[in-house]
Order: sequence, then C-alpha cells, then structure tokens
Amino acid sequence: MLKVCKFGGSSLASGEQFAKVKEIVKADSARSVIVVSAPGRRFSGDSKVTDLLYLCHAHIQYGVSYENIFAMIEERYNEIKQTCGLTLDLEAEFAEIRSHMGKRMSIDYLASRGEYLNAKLMAEYLGYAFGDAKDWLFFGYDGKIDLDKTYEAVGELIRKHPRIVLPGFYGSMPDGSIRTLSRGGSDITGALAAAAIDAVAYENWTDVSGILMADPRIVDKPKSIERITYAELRELSYMGAEVLHEEAVFPVRMKDVPLYIKNTNDPSAPGTLIRESFDEEVDDERSATHFITGISGRKHYTVISMGKIGMSGEAGFLRKALAITEKFGVTVEHVPTGIDSLTLVMPTGKVERCLPELVAELKAACQPDTIKVTGDISLIAVVGRKMAFRLGISGRLFANLGANDINIRLIEQGADEIIIIVGVMDSDFEKAIQVLYYSFT
Repeated sequence: MLKVCKFGGSSLASGEQFAKVKEIVKADSARSVIVVSAPGRRFSGDSKVTDLLYLCHAHIQYGVSYENIFAMIEERYNEIKQTCGLTLDLEAEFAEIRSHMGKRMSIDYLASRGEYLNAKLMAEYLGYAFGDAKDWLFFGYDGKIDLDKTYEAVGELIRKHPRIVLPGFYGSMPDGSIRTLSRGGSDITGALAAAAIDAVAYENWTDVSGILMADPRIVDKPKSIERITYAELRELSYMGAEVLHEEAVFPVRMKDVPLYIKNTNDPSAPGTLIRESFDEEVDDERSATHFITGISGRKHYTVISMGKIGMSGEAGFLRKALAITEKFGVTVEHVPTGIDSLTLVMPTGKVERCLPELVAELKAACQPDTIKVTGDISLIAVVGRKMAFRLGISGRLFANLGANDINIRLIEQGADEIIIIVGVMDSDFEKAIQVLYYSFT
C-alpha cells in the first residue's frame, strides 16, 4: 500500500520548506515514493531555479558570462544543504555540471539539473534512496513517453527501493541523452510513478489547499473543492481554471488512482480529491445546497451568428461553415444552434487576422439571410456533476445574472449535463463570476 507524493517548487524553495516536507512524509508511513521539483520562488520577486538554469543557457549561447547567475543557483542549494544539515558533495555536483557548460551543451540537460540536485538533497534528508529519472522515464524517438518501458522500469526500481526520491521533469531518449517534459513536468512524473505501481493514492503537494471553486483574483477567498470528477476537472480547465495539465492526470485516471491536491503549508487542510466518479451523487446531505463544483471562464471571444429560414432542413449547412473556419485555421470552440440559426464561437486572437475574409466566404458558401459578428464576448462555465439531479438550476442562474444587470449573449449546456456555459460581454466578466459564485455557495 504505497503512496506517491509529488512536491512542487514552492514546497521545496528553501531549507525551511524541506523541513515541512519531511514532517509530512514522516507523518504517514505509506508515503514512500517522493517526486520533487526544482526549488521555486521563496518570496515575491525571487527566481525559480529552473528559470535561472534556462538563463544560464541563454548567456552561454550569446557568449555572455553566466557566472553570476550560476552563483545564485549554487547559493540556493547550499542554503538548503546547510539548513538541513546535509553532507551531499555539492561542489562535485556543480563541477560536473560546469564541465558540460559550452555552446554545444543540451538545454534539456542543464534545465534538468534543478530537479536532479533537489532530489539528491531530499533523498539524503529523508534517508531514502535516489532514483535518477533518466534510468526509468523513457522517451521514444518521436518525443513521446514510452509508457510500457517506463512503467516496467519504475516498477522494478520501486520494488528494489520501496522508499525512494525521484526527480521530476525529465527522462532519457533512446540514445541516453536527457530530455525534459513541458513545464509542470514533475506533475506528469509523479502521475507516471503512481500509475506504474498502482499506488493507493497520488498526493500532489503545492501551495494551495486544493482546487478553488473560482479564481481568487476575482472572488475573495473562494472555497476549495472537496471532491471533483475528472470530467468536471477537464471542463473547468478548458474554460480557464489553472489546474493540473491533462498529461499529469491521464496516467492515474487510467488506473483509477485517487488523486489528492494538498497544501504543504497547511497539511491538515482536506484539499481536493479527484476521481472518475463518486457514489454520493444524489443522497449526501450537502447536495441540497452544494451542487456546483466550480466556476471558470475566459475572455475575448468573437461570435458569428447566421440566420436562415429552413436551415435545419438544409443538409450540409454546418459542414460548410466549419469547412471554411478550418480553411482559415480557426478553432471553433462552441456551436450553439437553433432551428433557423447557427452560432460560431471562436477565440478573438485566432480569428481577428482573417475575420473579413472568413465572413465573406461564409456568406458565399452558406448564403444566410442574416449574418452578425459580435466581439468582446466572455464565456463563463458553471460546472457541477450534481446539477442534473436538481431542478431550476438554469432558471436560478439566469435570474441572478439578470437581477444584477448582466445581459446574457449566448447559452449552451453540455449533453452530459455537468456544464452550463453563458456568454456575457467582456466588461461584465468579473462581475458575472462573482454573482454566480455567491449565488451557488
């Protein structure tokens, strides 16, 4: 019964944060596989170690001295070593990195050293083994993770060392060279490890107490989401919520490993539990009032609305419209329809460069009776798996927006009934989210 715990950069930014992590790990004997990021920011205005490493590489490429920047990196790790009373020979580690620092050095190799060094320090601090990610996280020549080979290797490694620290963010190519994942790659590493060993839980430790119901920059101190399904998570993420990257969710979702989002600075907080489904959908006591999981949204959409009598009986109308947007390389995110109307909702940044030409081709190909373009639209998603079991949700939503003088420009509801999307003007975006949040919490 093993748990995989991933700690983010803010959780590992200093020796003081290392001490918090150790206390968390030692509090539960099942927390035996630890995945770490590179040190993050300690305070506002501070730099992440990974950013400093990328900056070093840029200086090398332009023939500019990187010594001052590398000295900052050395200082960060030496602070952790001294605060935690560790003995790792950092001078030898830094010397090895310096030996590679030339114009032909791989940027992936240099960027990966942030996690590599942090994992070595954490392994000594916890008394755990160290497992270099290059020895178990494998990429194919196409740049994609070789899941079968990776799962087999990490499973064998953890069976050999059941208490182990793994660096996130990187792995190796077939030729042995280092390759990094995208930003947030440590989340992916942790999920892969948890899936490989069928962990009893995957805990993702960060600096917030779970996923929030709304953007804290818009809503003051929004509540955390206690439980959320992967389907709800995808909806909120797609509509702008800053949550886990889909690649960091996929491995544990496929194995149905419970995923917890927890706060290193407040470990007693319940955090957020993410699963494929929950059993209490209708009958739990809170469902009478707490059936909205979260609210998120994005600004800056352009809407093209076409009207044509008899549209619903005209075969291929929608296909013709979408073929034209595809020709211009424009993504259509939503397509609300009526009997005689069709609406195309597109990100303004994708369509503004070709809007006149696109509208002209829509007119020529579809021959609508009317066509109208509206810009400065925001989309707001109200997401909740329990909405399907409650009457009057849509009416309550529309009534509260209307009572606050917010005009709804479009409405769409998902077929699975876990999401309602409303379009409002960009100028009403923040106010609408606030109104909806306080209406349903």
